[in-house]
Amino acid sequence: MQWKGRRGSDNVEDRRASTGGQVGSSVSGGIGVNLIMMIASRFGFKGIIIAVIGVVILWRLGIVDPSQLLQEGGATSSSSVPMVETAEEKELYEFVRVVLAGTEELWTEEFARVGREYEPPTLVVYRGVVRTACGGGSAAMGPFYCPGDRKVYIDLGFYDELAQTFQAPGDFAQAYVIAHEVGHHVQNLLGTSDKVNAMRGRPDYNQYSVRLELQADYYAGVWANHSRDYLEKGDIEEAMRAANAIGDDAIQKKSQGRVVPHAFTHGTSDQRMRWFKKGLQSGSIEGGDTFSGDYESL
Repeated sequence: MQWKGRRGSDNVEDRRASTGGQVGSSVSGGIGVNLIMMIASRFGFKGIIIAVIGVVILWRLGIVDPSQLLQEGGATSSSSVPMVETAEEKELYEFVRVVLAGTEELWTEEFARVGREYEPPTLVVYRGVVRTACGGGSAAMGPFYCPGDRKVYIDLGFYDELAQTFQAPGDFAQAYVIAHEVGHHVQNLLGTSDKVNAMRGRPDYNQYSVRLELQADYYAGVWANHSRDYLEKGDIEEAMRAANAIGDDAIQKKSQGRVVPHAFTHGTSDQRMRWFKKGLQSGSIEGGDTFSGDYESL
């Protein structure tokens, strides 16, 4: 993929210095919460009462600020854990900026064509764990989109996993992942995500989750179509390999040795490749209706 020398997006938030190598309390709770849990386990309810009285006394003396004790976890100041950026990671950071800029150009054009205004998402680059409007996120989750803050989150270390664990190396495979998550942002702007979320709790909710994911794959294909001028030999095959590797059936077979169709949430490898290819051939927002047809024929 020809990306060097192209415009990079300014809608990128670099949180690597404040997330990687954190020490102190965890994302799931503040220092005070963890301390209370420890006291409760050792001294019971009476111990908690004594501790609270002690904090109140220290607060009135101006020694302790209770709000600081109850803050959600995180780290000591980021300056205590200086970020070390390798040359490879620096290049990846610039790469994702260029990919994001490409999605901005595409969707601004497509939304305008159908009489709407596109509001681009922010891409957050982090390390290890991260706070989002959707709760705590971690590198183990892979790249993800949070509709609550309209941000795409990625730990650049995921690309090593994509190449090594999923056997899907290549810069276009890496770009496809971002384009897919931006596809979820498009769904959020169009109201599609809200309609699917309203179905939570229904017996067939997983099917609607699959439909949502396949539509995001279609939108990634639309992005690939608009990126044709920058494609190199083998790029489309890279994206197809990535779509194939992260299908529910492929992941289930690799992780648990068997396939459980009713537990699918993202679609099979064949489905993901097929909808990406449809978007690639279409190049427009129309044609990505994964909701009206029969589920078995997706």
